[in-house]
Amino acid sequence: MADPEALDPTRQSLWRPLRLLQDSMDADIARIYSEERIEGLRPSYVMELLRLHAHGPMTITELAESVDRTHSALSQKVAAMRAAGWVRTVVGEDARSKKVTLTDKARGVIGRLAAEWRATEAALAELEAEIPYPLSRAVSDVERALERRSFHDRIAEKLAQDPAWR
Repeated sequence: MADPEALDPTRQSLWRPLRLLQDSMDADIARIYSEERIEGLRPSYVMELLRLHAHGPMTITELAESVDRTHSALSQKVAAMRAAGWVRTVVGEDARSKKVTLTDKARGVIGRLAAEWRATEAALAELEAEIPYPLSRAVSDVERALERRSFHDRIAEKLAQDPAWR
């Protein structure tokens, strides 16, 4: 019988540590919210809530474009945010369109969320100053490399060389 460890390619991952790091950092931000009794708030909601506060009600398409996400992804997030009581949808300029707007619950904590955003950015800057190669620089370097040759093309080339893909 084959060794399950040898059959499982997910045992090796260059991305998993980065994803686990981000999950850990998001959990620490969520812990801040919990300590402050801001219930039902996920760190992943904050950018959209702050954007809505700064720019006013937006359609899902407008909000998605403003945070560089797909309409589908933002539609799902807005549904979750609505279920948690952070946003609601209202009729737009015409009866066919809807706009996403903050609830009173969100407006009641928006100043604290802006403060948390600033504190998080300051903590990240402090953290980056402690390491020899800042993650933000690594991200920029990866983006430039992908401009030269896309991730899709890199994967497709590797798959073309793998007999299991055929």
